Amino acid sequence: MMSDTSNTPNDNPEENAANEAVADEAHAAANDMADGEGAVDPVEALRSENAEMKDRVLRTMAEMENLRRRTEKEVRESRQYSVANFARDMLGVSDNLRRALDAISDDARASADEAMRVLIEGVELTEREMINQLEKHGVKKLNPEGERFDPNFHQAMFEVPNTEVPNNTVVQVVQAGYIIGDRVLRPAMVGVSKGGPKERKPDAPQAEPGATVDKTA
Repeated sequence: MMSDTSNTPNDNPEENAANEAVADEAHAAANDMADGEGAVDPVEALRSENAEMKDRVLRTMAEMENLRRRTEKEVRESRQYSVANFARDMLGVSDNLRRALDAISDDARASADEAMRVLIEGVELTEREMINQLEKHGVKKLNPEGERFDPNFHQAMFEVPNTEVPNNTVVQVVQAGYIIGDRVLRPAMVGVSKGGPKERKPDAPQAEPGATVDKTA
């Protein structure tokens, strides 16, 4: 009877040692491959970190630039509009000077003696100087006669029948208006035309004049 050698253990010690060494190497290689699959490339990690830091720096620089612009705007507006209340009070003085001059008729001017003429010239000079000083601080006078009525700058007091000019044209200024920067100190009180031809619509849509005017002065 033939003996079955398939289950017979190998009695050669050298061959057994070689087989064990090959198995250990295969196991170590498998472990190395498994470790390599989960490892992070240090170069890629540095690139990612660098990109993140660059993004943070750019965002910080943008925020600082926006803050600088806002601060400059606030400082500029503070300087420009700090005199708004004072300028508004001075408008009453300017109005009184103008009323005094308007109260003098042409005949009275023509027949005035030297002292009266000097007085009239002094009042006119005072009015001009006040307007110049107001303009120096950003206050401008509105005299919109002949212009299209703009509710952002004008206050309609009455309507004047007039077929010779387009509707809503300022035909009379009862009281001059004033602005400081882009803010209205006081709207001009005006009379507007009625009964004339309708205004021609613009070819393309446009923003209403003064639509962005700040009225908080």
